[in-house]
Amino acid sequence: MKICKVLFIFFTLNLSAQQKPIETIFFDFDKFDLTEQQTSVVTNFIQRIDTSKIESIQIYGYCDDRGDDDYNFRLSRNRVKTIQNLLVSKGFNQSKIIILEGKGRVVLRPDTVDNLKETRSKNRRVDLIVINKNSFGKGVHNSFKNKLKVGDKVYLDNILFDIGSSKLTHNSKKELDKIATILQHQKNIQFEIRGHVCCTPEIYGDGIDKETKERRLSWNRAKTVFKYLLSKKVSSGRMTFVGCGNKYPLGKGDNYDRRVEFCITEI
Repeated sequence: MKICKVLFIFFTLNLSAQQKPIETIFFDFDKFDLTEQQTSVVTNFIQRIDTSKIESIQIYGYCDDRGDDDYNFRLSRNRVKTIQNLLVSKGFNQSKIIILEGKGRVVLRPDTVDNLKETRSKNRRVDLIVINKNSFGKGVHNSFKNKLKVGDKVYLDNILFDIGSSKLTHNSKKELDKIATILQHQKNIQFEIRGHVCCTPEIYGDGIDKETKERRLSWNRAKTVFKYLLSKKVSSGRMTFVGCGNKYPLGKGDNYDRRVEFCITEI
């Protein structure tokens, strides 16, 4: 466990440096379709990246501060879908696009901004964030296929949860199916499943599960993964699970704090 905690600190620092978007596409006011120039930005992005080295991509959409929340959430989601559809139409592997989220409007106080028009134009955007394969640093891996040792951590982008939920998403189940297949061939690996939460005040150690109404959301998430792997014929003797609450935020945004990861305990 001490080894895992040390690695977690290193992992947090390593990932925090990856938040900067690798590409940003700006939209016209109240629009989610692309001009020819904006389309070329996405096309150039695809042409210059080495997709063989990419583990996954995240797409986040934003709006300026005008309009109500519901409208801007819809608009930001539509902007994200526009970029996703363009990426796929240009040959980008859709399975690598693991997060699609419209963030809504970027709230600001107009009286505190020097150049309000320019600031608003920069907030009408979609950010593309790329995670490269094996970019997590020494001792932190993105696959059970890697050569692992005791104390290593396995972190997978696809095993994320909705807010307040411990239910597995479709993408999470697909990822766990792959893990189960690998573990059935590597029967020597034993591990701890660690659940996490986001968005919880510091006075509380964990989040509330909206299904059970209990403040043990991270524990429930870890247990859910445990039970799913058990249903896929992974022996319970190889796995333990624990809820870590909100103790270990990654600093990459709320999505990444609603996660489960694995710490290797025995090989």
